Parts: sequence; C-alpha cells; structure tokens
Amino acid sequence: MPKPHRHDFYNQTTFDANHTHRMFGSTGYEIPSGISHYHVYQGITTEDNAHVHNFFGNTGLAIPLPSGGHIHEYQGATTFDFGHRHLYRSLTGNEKSGRLF
Repeated sequence: MPKPHRHDFYNQTTFDANHTHRMFGSTGYEIPSGISHYHVYQGITTEDNAHVHNFFGNTGLAIPLPSGGHIHEYQGATTFDFGHRHLYRSLTGNEKSGRLF
C-alpha cells in the first residue's frame, strides 16, 4: 500500500478574453483505482482582469518517473464567469509524503 501523499501543481490557463490566470495548490490524498490511484484538486485562480474563476477535478492515474516517485496529468476548464472560461492542462509535481493525522 503506498504511503499517504499529495502533489503540488502550478500552471497557467489558456489566453481567453485578452488574459490568462495562474492556478496553484496541492492535491488531496490518493484515491485507489485498480492498481494505481488518482487525486482530487480544486481551487480559485489568481485575480486577473478584475475577476477569478473556480476550478476542480480529478488527476489522471500515476505516471512513474525514472528517478523514482511519480506525477499525474490534470486538465479541465475553469468555471464560466464574466462571459468566458479558460482551459488548462499540465502535470503535477512529484509526490510529497504527508500524514493524514
């Protein structure tokens, strides 16, 4: 059984309505799925052009790294606010060990 862990993430959204937003945070702890696992993530973008967007989703399954550990792909769309939304697609950072309690 893998040790409890999370992943940091950071990315920039697509350029829509003449601006972008940045997204950053840490995923939730792993959720088993077959022989692998995924993570839930959520947050609020940076404030740009006088507004923010919410985002949330599930990462893809673990992608092993040659040097050890693993990462996850994540992608989706922000909430639709102020007449537009932004898309995003990126990879998390390597796993960070953590304790549940």
